[in-house]
Amino acid sequence: MGLAKTEMFTDKQNKISLLAKVFGHPARVAILQHLFKINACVCGDLVNEIGLAQPTISQHLKELKHLGLIKGNVEGTSVCYCIHAENWTKMKTIMNEFLNQDITEKSDCC
Repeated sequence: MGLAKTEMFTDKQNKISLLAKVFGHPARVAILQHLFKINACVCGDLVNEIGLAQPTISQHLKELKHLGLIKGNVEGTSVCYCIHAENWTKMKTIMNEFLNQDITEKSDCC
């Protein structure tokens, strides 16, 4: 298996790539939408809401938490997840800067 060679790219390029990965699976998009809608959630609720198995939901939650877009608090035997507001705002800034790039001059390409 080949290496990703991420060290060849800037920190910002690597960060954009990681953040874009979040939106690469509809389950993660659905989880984020649900968390925004209710402002907190227990993993079992997500299983019922999204319709995927608990281990699958847990794996997607792990990815979202690893990237810092959600945070979780242990409440008894459950973990309550919510959007990490500060990191969400940072992500929006990074992604907006990247996505708002426009071609400023007329191009003869294609």
